[in-house]
Amino acid sequence: MGSPEMINYSGIIFSCYADNNTSCVHAIKDHSLIYTYAGKLLVEDRGKELTILPGECVFIRRNHRVRLTKLYADKQPYKGITFLFRRNFLREFYNNMGKKEKSNDIKAPEENVFRIPLRPDMSSLFHSLLPYFDSSVQPTNDIIKLKEQEAVYSLLNTDNQFSPVLFDFTEPWKIDIIDFLNENYMYDLTLEEIASYTGRSLATFKRDFAKVSELPPRKWLIKKRLEVAYDKIMNQDMKVRDVYAEVGFKNLSHFYKAFKKQYGFSPKTNTTPRL
Repeated sequence: MGSPEMINYSGIIFSCYADNNTSCVHAIKDHSLIYTYAGKLLVEDRGKELTILPGECVFIRRNHRVRLTKLYADKQPYKGITFLFRRNFLREFYNNMGKKEKSNDIKAPEENVFRIPLRPDMSSLFHSLLPYFDSSVQPTNDIIKLKEQEAVYSLLNTDNQFSPVLFDFTEPWKIDIIDFLNENYMYDLTLEEIASYTGRSLATFKRDFAKVSELPPRKWLIKKRLEVAYDKIMNQDMKVRDVYAEVGFKNLSHFYKAFKKQYGFSPKTNTTPRL
């Protein structure tokens, strides 16, 4: 299997996936604008699927979780360009806008994922970036900043509803930690990511978590994964090989050891030991 090739120029990411059907969870703290240059991109959001073909792009709101799958199309591997709009850049952009450009009376849309219509300005933006797929050709910091600004203007020209989305600088509300983990225990998230997604600094997250659980976060996650695995194996008659990765374990051997340590018997027996 080939590893994906990625080049990150301060928030503009060029990616190429040699393997077909490469899937990952996209959940970051910055707004994202993703353009498909070759192959195709499947975006799964709460039971809905969106296919982004070559020449098309999609906008994903910050702190929103979707699953992205990179696929071959016409025998071509997936290649894409992603803009990550960091908050400090957007704040500077907004402060430099004229009063007439600022739209304070527009209601923010409820959607979190937006297919961007094909427009000349958006197509021109991404075509101008294609030479930088070659890592020997590097854009200067000034060019990167200009391209980020161009991307924001293209979004605003596409639909002025992007204004209250892009320029919302309110801090995220704190999300209930246990509710979040019950919904996302199966994902491979760092403590820093969990803290960010629940609207906390890492220190605040650890302090708040200690108030609701006697276990540290990592042990809580392992216990939760094992409880779900137990139910699937013992009560739903599912096979171990189909369960361990589904609940968040990367390694089958580690799953066996953790399961036996918690329950006192191996999951492969599918029966509790007789007393």
